[in-house]
Amino acid sequence: MDPFTAILSSEEIRRERAKGRELRESSWWKNKCAAGICHYCGGKFRASELTMDHLVPLVRGGRSVKNNVVPACKACNNKKKHALAFEFEP
Repeated sequence: MDPFTAILSSEEIRRERAKGRELRESSWWKNKCAAGICHYCGGKFRASELTMDHLVPLVRGGRSVKNNVVPACKACNNKKKHALAFEFEP
């Protein structure tokens, strides 16, 4: 099996992305970003510079839930792409 083949259907991925957008509006997420720390490189950033990254990406079966999302700088998020967290080195 190709590790980047979507496990979820297109409809399920669409629903999970919508859940992610809702989660980004929550006070829980805003507090996570307020610390300004990238989960991967440990760099300090403004909250507006951090993105939501799924530890287990949606295309690999991940969900948009609190225990699967972390704040990441754009550079780390772009570099990680569809890798699992343990497969990625910043």
